[in-house]
Amino acid sequence: MTIFNVFTLMGGIAMFLYGMDLMGKALEQTAGSKLQGILSTMTSSPIRGLLLGMAVTAVIQSSGATTVMAVGFVNSGLMELHQAISVIMGANVGTTVTGWLLSLSGLEGDSFITQMMNPNAWSPILGFIGIWMYMIGKDRKRGVGKIMLGFAILMAGMNTMSHAMSPLADEPWFMDLFLSFKNPILGVIAGAVLTAVLQSSSASVGILQALTSTGAVTYSAAVPIIMGQNIGTTVTALISSAGANKNAKRTAFVHLYFNLIGTIIFLCGFYGLNALIGFSFFADTANTFGIAIVHTVFNVVTTAILLPFNRVLEKLAILTVPDSPADTKQENTLLDDRLLTTPSVAVGRAMLTGSDMAEICRTALLQAMSTTRVWNDAIADEVLRKEDAVDHYEDVLGTYLVKLSAKHLSVDDNRTVNTLLHTIGDFERVSDHAVNLIKTAEEIRDKSIKFSDEALGDLSVLEAAVQDIVNRTVDAFQKGDTYAAKKIEPLEQVVDGLVREVKSRHIARLQAGACTIEYGFVLDDLLTNYERIADHCSNIAVAMIEVAADKFDTHEYLNTVKHGDDVKFERRYEKYRGRYTFPPEAYSESSAEAPDSK
Repeated sequence: MTIFNVFTLMGGIAMFLYGMDLMGKALEQTAGSKLQGILSTMTSSPIRGLLLGMAVTAVIQSSGATTVMAVGFVNSGLMELHQAISVIMGANVGTTVTGWLLSLSGLEGDSFITQMMNPNAWSPILGFIGIWMYMIGKDRKRGVGKIMLGFAILMAGMNTMSHAMSPLADEPWFMDLFLSFKNPILGVIAGAVLTAVLQSSSASVGILQALTSTGAVTYSAAVPIIMGQNIGTTVTALISSAGANKNAKRTAFVHLYFNLIGTIIFLCGFYGLNALIGFSFFADTANTFGIAIVHTVFNVVTTAILLPFNRVLEKLAILTVPDSPADTKQENTLLDDRLLTTPSVAVGRAMLTGSDMAEICRTALLQAMSTTRVWNDAIADEVLRKEDAVDHYEDVLGTYLVKLSAKHLSVDDNRTVNTLLHTIGDFERVSDHAVNLIKTAEEIRDKSIKFSDEALGDLSVLEAAVQDIVNRTVDAFQKGDTYAAKKIEPLEQVVDGLVREVKSRHIARLQAGACTIEYGFVLDDLLTNYERIADHCSNIAVAMIEVAADKFDTHEYLNTVKHGDDVKFERRYEKYRGRYTFPPEAYSESSAEAPDSK
């Protein structure tokens, strides 16, 4: 073997790893929304958790990445430790898919069907189609093109490695090296070290499959190496758990213990049976199919044995990372940076966090509005706490979204990020107005300001409209419903008209001596806050609509719907205007001027 073979081997490894990374990321981007749907099915059922782990790993082609995601979910409080255990087990089974794909390169035969099943026959064509789809396609087609291109590069790297390592078959030292790996302990260590360096069991299994071309890899050497590869892949999760809460650290240790215990059980069973009955294939040269079979059997058998004992693994992890007397509560991270390795999942988590933020804003506002009628110290304190929580959400979410923006995102994920960036500030301002309402309510209490029945009636109509627009906005945002968002602006125009009308009716009562100046001051504060709350709801709705249309010109959109003879807008405006009307009042000469139907 010459130095040029070494150079070729290095290039082959680089191509193989890059192709695997490109294909995995492209698969994840293309299936981003589906992946989020799969993750939303997280459950306490071990079987469903197992299937979840298998499905996610099959999509992103990395058990390490799935485990890191599980650590992140536990750290965020999105998943319980016992749920993560079955997901990790499923990830170990799901990672065997890569080995089976690569094993197809070992197919031999003269028939056309057999030759076409070999990826070496069609991966070049796949790469050619993929590069054209990537260059001239748009959005989803580009993603599919990257998947094809990634697989073609992966297979090219696999072939390059195999050719580069072929001369090793004539090297006595190399043959002696693999003879030493027949020692189970040395084989396990070698597999663990290789995988820990590559940070991917799929990649290390692929390299082992490429090594079979030398003829030096026997099943007696391959079995312990594969066991070690499963141990080595746990390093990724252990590193990622640094700085996480205790449950997240325990999740990483569960992954380690699962593979350690599985390796011990499998090796004892394998070598014990071989001593009793003697496996005929034990000293045979392994091939790509054999490596895939061993890898799959190990993970399936280990999972079948340990799945019923997932609670035992949980207790073992808790013993490893025990609670201390000072621990009163596990602090969960709103948005875990570990999830950034799988951007579509991170986007889904960011959207859930944004939805939580919106819900807090809604409840804080409704609670604050109630204090303007009947003061309640507990409710007032709760609103202030919620406003602090919303401020924290905005800071954390804003920082996280900036990090996400630097990632390669699918079109849908990019729209979600942009929507969040354009809306979280408005939600935060809504919570600020909730605090303003608390201050106004406090002034009403301290000054013992009494509202007339007519004034209360007017405010009830306006407040009903404000509650309606806030509820509609939050619901549309949480569901990502742009159709519902289009109903917000007509209602915002109605709220503006109601605010003007309340002012006009108050002035009429003031002139008739039926209302006080003091009430006028607090009324002005209330109306200002209500009007601005509606404005922020409008901003949120317009942001959703414009981002979904891949543009962002708020002024143009509002000008079009208000002054562009939009029939739907006019119809909706009239509908809301008819719903929120004031009773006739004796103090107004013309009941108050109706707002323009903009």
